[in-house]
Amino acid sequence: MKRVFCPKCDRQLAFDDSKYPDGKVLAFVCPQCGSQFKIKLGRKLVKNKDGVEEEVKEPDFSCGSITVVENVFTYKQELPLVLGDNVVGRRNLGTEGVNVPIITSDPSMDRKHCVIHVKRDAVGDFVYTVRDFPSLTGTFVDNVLIGKKEQVRIEDGAILTLGATTVILRSANPEEGER
Repeated sequence: MKRVFCPKCDRQLAFDDSKYPDGKVLAFVCPQCGSQFKIKLGRKLVKNKDGVEEEVKEPDFSCGSITVVENVFTYKQELPLVLGDNVVGRRNLGTEGVNVPIITSDPSMDRKHCVIHVKRDAVGDFVYTVRDFPSLTGTFVDNVLIGKKEQVRIEDGAILTLGATTVILRSANPEEGER
């Protein structure tokens, strides 16, 4: 299944892309706003600020990722992290400053919910910390609420609860046995 977004109202539409060959152009009508738009299967091209089409690069998971656990509000997602601050929040049309947008209809997740900071230590391993943005419902690490202005170190497999949505940290550090 592939998911696309209406360019006008940002409603998510799903379709089975395995039924169509690469290069096929599909036309959609948004059931919410009635907007008509087309997509081309295969390579992803987007227009940059200058109006020139560029191919979208595959996500880089070299600094780790978070896995969004599927529930009634969202489907399973794998979102990459980058060095520095990663602002995690609910994807919304026009939301600025969120570089890890979770596609969800969870009303208890803020548009900017928490910040996961990624850095390297002296040995070269990744160190992950999380802090609440602040959000209305708070951020939980392994069922413990993070205090205001508190920053908590998290390890591979840490379970974060953002509203009614659960995410799991996937570290990019090599396993102990591989060192």
